[in-house]
Amino acid sequence: MTLRQTVETALKQNPDIVLARLDEQKTRAAVLLAKAPFIPRLVVGSGLAYSNGFPLSIEGAAPSVARADASEFLFNRPQSYTVAQARENVRSAQLGAEAKREEVAYRAATLFADAERAARLSGYAAKDAESLQQVLETVEAQVREGRALPLAQKQAELNLARARQTSEDLESDRAAAESALAVALGLGAEDRVQPIAEERTPAETLPEQQAIDQALASNNELKQLESEIAAKQLEIRGERAARLPRVDLVAQYAMLARFNNYDEFFKHFQRNNGQLGVSVQLPLIPSPAIRAQTAATEAEIARLEAERNSTRDRLISDIQQSYRDMKKASTAADVARLDLEVAREQLSVLLAQVQEGRASLRQVEESRVAENDKWMAFYDAMYAVEKAHWNLLRLSGGLVAALESSPVAPQPAQRP
Repeated sequence: MTLRQTVETALKQNPDIVLARLDEQKTRAAVLLAKAPFIPRLVVGSGLAYSNGFPLSIEGAAPSVARADASEFLFNRPQSYTVAQARENVRSAQLGAEAKREEVAYRAATLFADAERAARLSGYAAKDAESLQQVLETVEAQVREGRALPLAQKQAELNLARARQTSEDLESDRAAAESALAVALGLGAEDRVQPIAEERTPAETLPEQQAIDQALASNNELKQLESEIAAKQLEIRGERAARLPRVDLVAQYAMLARFNNYDEFFKHFQRNNGQLGVSVQLPLIPSPAIRAQTAATEAEIARLEAERNSTRDRLISDIQQSYRDMKKASTAADVARLDLEVAREQLSVLLAQVQEGRASLRQVEESRVAENDKWMAFYDAMYAVEKAHWNLLRLSGGLVAALESSPVAPQPAQRP
């Protein structure tokens, strides 16, 4: 996969993304549940019973052949605030899902970079082993001819063994990185995702203060905390509204039968009966539990506000540290690039000297090993720069947009 395909697949299939979507669906269902009492509810049934003597009630209603009951909240402020709180919880869940997208994109990108780095370094380590194998063969020939000490052969064998060990370690790291990347994409642990090497142009870096302002305005974690505070404030308003009257719409219908002795105990019998009206409840003495619940909710709001302020300070500190990390990584990358250029020039000089008979093939192969080491250090430095840049984009809220604009290759296969 390319980097863009990796990010797009992670945003679709990563388990954390799936869980965040399920949480969002759960909060949407909670809104419908909170609104349900404001929607007319009709229950149809029967209270059919045989009466001996005065007709008694069946579940609070007169015995009847058929009965229908309807009810609906007309005015209920606590429940209205519950609906508003549920809607705010939906917004909070959406912000949490967006924050999870940035986190998953960053994790997928860094795992992609780790797998790509491991593949490149593994290739250079294999080349080191090949060059050192040729050095060993040259030294063995020199020892047989008496032009080198056996110690030089032992040293060449040691260098080759170390190079092969490094190559095996890097190949193992590559397999682990590709497996970890597959898991992050929602695939199986037995799968491996191999990065497609590509040229990537980093997005433009904003000035530090502008990046901080943008992060404070768009950071989803901060917005989620503010949404949770708003939901708790609505909860307090709902608790305080418990002192207000409650008005319900009620309607009833009943079909009565003569075998329930109505005509014996009442002057007039009517088979079909109905009523429509309102039920009004006025709390005179509020429950002490309301005051306790309000105090607990206020304490929770204070905790969320403290967490919001702490998150804001941490975000500013992380962005400032990210700029310092980017500067250090860029400086290290410049040094590694210059070091690589020197090693390449030295190799070019040795190749020219070989043609003139003033240098040996052993020196050339040793120079190739040194050049490969410089390439490995250079790529390490470049990956550090790229990761620092991605971390800054994650903090400022622009990582997903930046990664999704990467070049596109053929579509990746989905897990069967």
